[in-house]
Amino acid sequence: MQELTPRQQEILDFIRNTLEALGAPPTRAEIALAFGFASANAAEEHLRALAKKGAIVMEPGAARGIRLTGRFGQPGLPGLPSLPLVGSVAAGSPLLAVENLLGRVPLAGDLFAPCADYLLKVRGNSMTGVGILDGDLLAVHKTAEARSGQIVVARLGDEVTVKRLKRKGGRIELVAENPDYPSIVVNGLSGPFAIEGVAVGLIRNGKLS
Repeated sequence: MQELTPRQQEILDFIRNTLEALGAPPTRAEIALAFGFASANAAEEHLRALAKKGAIVMEPGAARGIRLTGRFGQPGLPGLPSLPLVGSVAAGSPLLAVENLLGRVPLAGDLFAPCADYLLKVRGNSMTGVGILDGDLLAVHKTAEARSGQIVVARLGDEVTVKRLKRKGGRIELVAENPDYPSIVVNGLSGPFAIEGVAVGLIRNGKLS
């Protein structure tokens, strides 16, 4: 394979990292956004250069039609189950956006009930009363619906938080499980509200709980 330029190597690394995190290659638009290109066409030109040098194969007709070749082939064992790991969430971005992902954890989602769709790295101490500590990995089932009393991953405006959901009449409250942290009353002043998922398990020091 021909020698890559520094920028081509950066793009190739980004493709590999996205494969590790999402299990799928990035789109042209995601590459353009990550590298500050003016359009997806600029990303396309870099991809064609990588393909010409034998680093990737471009599969026509697919938004994520990029395949690594040779020693750059997709890491991991084929068929090995894993879950995406979400770190700090960028304001306003989808939870599973590339910029929020730390990688993948070799763990089958069906170990949990209901099935876990992703792991969220917990930040802060607002839920220590139920044993959810800073740095824990929270297994989350992706859903927009939750019952009162469940621990949820909720989006409030541009922020994503883990709290216990309480419903009473038309009032929705996100309750902290630590007396040092206030609960959040969801109303028009709080900004848009949405449930991203419900907690189905916890991983601490490599152990499920």
